[in-house]
Amino acid sequence: MNTSGTSRKYPPLFLHFLGWSFLALFLMWQPVSWQIQLPHTFWIKQGVLFMLLITIFYLNYYYWFPKFLSHNKFLYFILLNVFSVVMLAIIIEQLKVSINHGEFMDKAFRTARAAAGSTRPKERLDYFALLIALIVIGVSTSVAAVRNAQRDREFRQDLEQQKINSELSFLKAQINPHFFFNTLNNIYALTVIDVEAAQQALHKLSRLMRYVLYETQHETVLLSREIAFAQDYIQLMQLRLTDKVRVVLEPPVPLHDVAIAPMLFLPFIENAFKHGVSAVEPSYIEIRISQDRHKILVDVKNTLFGEKRTVLDESNGIGLVNTQRRLDLLYPGKYQLEVNENKEEKEFEVHLELETA
Repeated sequence: MNTSGTSRKYPPLFLHFLGWSFLALFLMWQPVSWQIQLPHTFWIKQGVLFMLLITIFYLNYYYWFPKFLSHNKFLYFILLNVFSVVMLAIIIEQLKVSINHGEFMDKAFRTARAAAGSTRPKERLDYFALLIALIVIGVSTSVAAVRNAQRDREFRQDLEQQKINSELSFLKAQINPHFFFNTLNNIYALTVIDVEAAQQALHKLSRLMRYVLYETQHETVLLSREIAFAQDYIQLMQLRLTDKVRVVLEPPVPLHDVAIAPMLFLPFIENAFKHGVSAVEPSYIEIRISQDRHKILVDVKNTLFGEKRTVLDESNGIGLVNTQRRLDLLYPGKYQLEVNENKEEKEFEVHLELETA
């Protein structure tokens, strides 16, 4: 993953412009207490100082902080900033010499002194410039620290989202091969018993495969499509059930289509067929799907066998575990899942309440 482009979040341009405008006005402000006409060299010096402060700010912001302070190299960071302040002082002093700033300032104050008795505050501005430089470094470090924290938070969020997407893909990949493995076993058994029924099963399986291969690639599907998928699955499973097994599916009436994650209901239904029916004993599966405002309610009940019985399929038991994990990832805090065994009534029940708004 390339994070170099996304991790470097530059501060808003408007805030940059606003901050530097205030600093420029502050540096170019003529001290009222002096009551003199400052020479042009003063403005040159202040302009160069302004550019040096900008340079120090962005050097610290984009290079020294991320390369040293963010990696706990405190000594290098401090030395570089001290070096920058020293270099600023040297450059300003050399500039003053090259443009004869001291001479022009003395002349301005001599003129003002003759008129009003003013005296020149020696070196006052130079010390103040160094203080401004230290403040600029402090602001730059603070803003860089905020940017670094935001970048780290976004990076962690991105990693977490990638982890969730990978886990969802892994869970879905577990469910789909598991489902097709059991269905192909069913069709294989039908080829021995009833060829026509096997052909019908293959036709239904092709519709189910289209749903799983194409519809489930989207993050959500319509509730009506999910129910239609469940109906096809049940009809396919009923082809090899005996008259001793009663299967009922009650969809919501009326049905209000909403978007839900694909293949949420299948593990509950599949589990009922695996463990709730018998080839020799009377059994039942009741599936009721209803809607209550912004909620979908799913109830799956099946016969609970107290003793070892002949079941139609054996399973590795990953379906329900995967479904609960998918619910945790896709609907955190928006679902309730209850699994109950009523040994007196010999009934196993799964109840799901899912908020869709």
